[in-house]
Amino acid sequence: MNAIVAVDERWGIGKDNRLLFSIPDDMKYFRQMTLDSVVVLGRRNLESFPGGKPLPRRRNIVLSETLEPGEGYEVVRDLPALFALLKEEERPVFVIGGGQVYRQLLPWCRKAYVTKMYRDFGGDVFFPDLDEDPDWLLVEAGEEREYEGLAYRFTVYENSWPEEVDNDGQ
Repeated sequence: MNAIVAVDERWGIGKDNRLLFSIPDDMKYFRQMTLDSVVVLGRRNLESFPGGKPLPRRRNIVLSETLEPGEGYEVVRDLPALFALLKEEERPVFVIGGGQVYRQLLPWCRKAYVTKMYRDFGGDVFFPDLDEDPDWLLVEAGEEREYEGLAYRFTVYENSWPEEVDNDGQ
């Protein structure tokens, strides 16, 4: 399992249940990375998508205690149920948010694909600061890019101690 996220300079990822920014190059990167894979997300993240509809050409699994299953997505109530569902999955799995889902699943992620924006957007939801976490190591930092005056770069972090999941999802 891997995480994919875009963060501002304070590791903010959202505000008022919306993304902090939209950069075409980052959206293209997200699409390329997650297409034909499995995405794991929370209820509020699903609701923030256009029309509240799941992402096409992906297996959408929503981790929620309250949401009912719907067209184009599956719902799991807890981590053991999620791990049981993923046990036989052969496609790549990406955790795509929101904040609570990232915090719950980050220990099981091997890599985090982080688009880092070099500006504070005043977010109210945050991704854990991997630069401050001794278990995570920056292994790749792409060239700095710019979009409408906003500097950003694509980075990759590796988890030195990902949790192992046994056959029971524990």
